[in-house]
Amino acid sequence: MDHAAKTPEFDDTAPDVVDDARRAQRVTILIRAAKLISGQGEFVCVIRDVSETGVSVRMFHKLPSCETMELHMPSGAIYEIRSVWERGNEAGFEFAHSVDVAKLIEEAGEYPKRGMRLGMYFPVEVATLAGKYEAFVENLSQQGARFECDGLFAIDQTVTLVGEGLKEVRAKVRWRRDNHYGVVFDDTYTLGEFARLAAELQAPVLLDHD
Repeated sequence: MDHAAKTPEFDDTAPDVVDDARRAQRVTILIRAAKLISGQGEFVCVIRDVSETGVSVRMFHKLPSCETMELHMPSGAIYEIRSVWERGNEAGFEFAHSVDVAKLIEEAGEYPKRGMRLGMYFPVEVATLAGKYEAFVENLSQQGARFECDGLFAIDQTVTLVGEGLKEVRAKVRWRRDNHYGVVFDDTYTLGEFARLAAELQAPVLLDHD
């Protein structure tokens, strides 16, 4: 289940307790992966709960240092948010504008048409049995990537991508449009692996390197 409301027990004969309970009921547990976009790049987060005034998320690394960011929901809805607190890999934000929580929850529950993709542009080397080619990745997901390359690859051809911050990844070509290609990885990333890879490629300072 994607979400469930917190419903604490309370004595409905006590007005002050009723008011507190009503406020508590506005906080909804919402475990859903989403994108957090800041001046440092696009990052993966997991929404923990949401209320009329704000939202808390779990990161897989330190929080980007920007005060104002955008929260992109799986359905495509975008919310402007401001950082309020950070504890370890958890962070709380307030909404910059009033939010319809019921609509937000409904949007979060919608099944996305495709997996989460992060817009990132970085160089890689694409290798095949015929040779090696320079390319630029344009976006990345847990399951695959889109890149631009002057090399000519066939549909279902196996290629290998490698670059700074990106370990060798085997993939198959799924589509081609001019010099743009979409590939599916042989081994997909877990959400945590994908989140840390995104940080490594965009803002490695956010990672705790031993």
